[in-house]
Amino acid sequence: MASGDVIQTSVAPADLPVGTVVTTSGRLSGVHRIGESFDDLLPFTTDQLVRLDDALTEATRSTKVRFNIYVGDLGENPAVGTDAIFPGTPEAERSVLIAVSPNQHAIEIRGGRAVQHRVTDRVAQLGVTAALSSFGEGDLVDGLVSALRVMSAAIAAK
Repeated sequence: MASGDVIQTSVAPADLPVGTVVTTSGRLSGVHRIGESFDDLLPFTTDQLVRLDDALTEATRSTKVRFNIYVGDLGENPAVGTDAIFPGTPEAERSVLIAVSPNQHAIEIRGGRAVQHRVTDRVAQLGVTAALSSFGEGDLVDGLVSALRVMSAAIAAK
């Protein structure tokens, strides 16, 4: 899940890998020994994760709405899968979730109750439209960054 994290759900501290904690903002933070590979970050490179983190941070700061990203399987019905995931995201009531299932070619966007007057269907559609051209070219991260930028600009203008 992102607002800096790629995927996040409610995790018990005892289930986290050694050297990993859940920060007060709900993000996972972990250490890595020098020389060890980052295989657990696949399919994203470190540069891609930094781009996502920067875009999430900027979108959240400019709108005061928490942005989260989920990339993974959304189940047989992506809309139902997104509805099931959304309540477990950090600060769901005042956040936006951009959920993408690359193998299903699906993108779903949900907004919390506290921000529903700002995160409208029009804003969600702008995000989907911004993401689709990059997704069509096979660039998942660029599509997510584009969606974040367009949506945050639309929300900040309200």
